[in-house]
Amino acid sequence: MVSVLVVEDEEIAAAAHAEYVRRIDGFELAGVARTGSEALRMLRDAPRGSIDVILLDMNLPDLHGLDVARQIRAAGIAVDIIAVTAVRELDMVRNALSLGMVQYLIKPFTFPALVDKLQQYLRFRESFVAQQSHATQADVDHALGALRTPLPANLPKGLSPETLETVTRMLRGAAVAYSATEVATETAIARVTARRYLDHLADEGRVVRSPRYGGQGRPELEYRWRS
Repeated sequence: MVSVLVVEDEEIAAAAHAEYVRRIDGFELAGVARTGSEALRMLRDAPRGSIDVILLDMNLPDLHGLDVARQIRAAGIAVDIIAVTAVRELDMVRNALSLGMVQYLIKPFTFPALVDKLQQYLRFRESFVAQQSHATQADVDHALGALRTPLPANLPKGLSPETLETVTRMLRGAAVAYSATEVATETAIARVTARRYLDHLADEGRVVRSPRYGGQGRPELEYRWRS
């Protein structure tokens, strides 16, 4: 199990992120810190290796997330960091990457988006665990590639990579099938637009498209990620 520390000052967001972690297979919640100082204390007090990764909010009431990350690195605490923030400025992204943050998750995000990031992170960890003491260039490339979600190079006219990634994350992280209406509601796009992305994924063979029975009238189509 990968142990996750949630660092988030907003009460509702902290509770939601903690519940998200609990729901993802292969992960467990190590705790919740509401300030940067509390997060640093928890990391220092925890047995070595008992916390694997932290979901670190950048805008904390006492310390900036980047300052928390710098203190973690300076203290030699072996923990990976996933930045969680509403800040989209490129300077922030560059600074986060320079401190070795393995992922950058922009608020607000859905449960499927977090599932996707944590599953990528899990594959990243497993890539190193599977290797011996020395890594080849191919080993390193494979591990770093696990942190990225591949997208098709060419999309049909009118489809954007960003929206396709959002729909893909939602389906990949779900244990149930979704209709176009449900995807539209979850992702805040029009139903007809959601249907176009879902049909594209189905035509690509990435999702299974099937009729959903049980309601009145014609059955509605539902889409499930192909495992």
